[in-house]
Amino acid sequence: PCLFGAGESSSPSNTPPPQAGPDFPLTSIADNVTAQQALLAARFGGATPRLVMGWSMGGLQALQWAQAYPAAADSVLAVCATAKCYPHNRVFLEGVAAALTADPAFAEGRYPVPPARGLSAFATVYAGWAYSQAFFRDELYRTLGFASIEDLLQYWVEDHLSQDANDLLLQLRTWQSANLLPAAGEKARSHGPGILMPSSTDLYFTAEDATRDAASLGMECRVIESRFGHVAGGPGRLPEETRCIFAAARELLAATARA
Repeated sequence: PCLFGAGESSSPSNTPPPQAGPDFPLTSIADNVTAQQALLAARFGGATPRLVMGWSMGGLQALQWAQAYPAAADSVLAVCATAKCYPHNRVFLEGVAAALTADPAFAEGRYPVPPARGLSAFATVYAGWAYSQAFFRDELYRTLGFASIEDLLQYWVEDHLSQDANDLLLQLRTWQSANLLPAAGEKARSHGPGILMPSSTDLYFTAEDATRDAASLGMECRVIESRFGHVAGGPGRLPEETRCIFAAARELLAATARA
């Protein structure tokens, strides 16, 4: 199921009063995974997933599965994710949120029409973080079909103009609240095999943080060498990086194969 707040599952944009728009409650990564586990239990009789994997916030959810339901997931693969939102990551998210809410049309989330200037600013600021410095310096956007940086930014703007501002903010707050590490003095819960796969050039879910988190969680860290930043983990977007991710997924599936 789609993340709460992403516009398909329950979200500020599709929920009636009194929880519509800015009145929608904060949802956590744990809330999302609890709902996913309940859905599996209801629809599939409590079947155990062979592999729970995800990219970015999907990776946060995969790690939550390992911590909350270690017996209900045979293995976990978290791509371009860390186990918590570290301070620099939080500041990045505050920046894009500020760009969105600075538009007077945002009106504290009670906008009669979408805050187009704020959505455009959100997209433009975010684009500078989604890729690495080398991505722009080496003009790798051309490999994605964009003739210039301006074309790339226009794509981001057009994509975000179709999204709801309150939905975006809820997702950011869910992201910022993430902390899946064991409390001080506690050990990580026992779980099946797990791999964290950060991108070597991710600017906010950094390889350094992921390496440290993997050790804390008793998982392997396997860095994706890429110049594409966070986007390196985008499902099916980049052939080399996708092969690396799928190889790890196949390894985990093989390791947990049932007779």
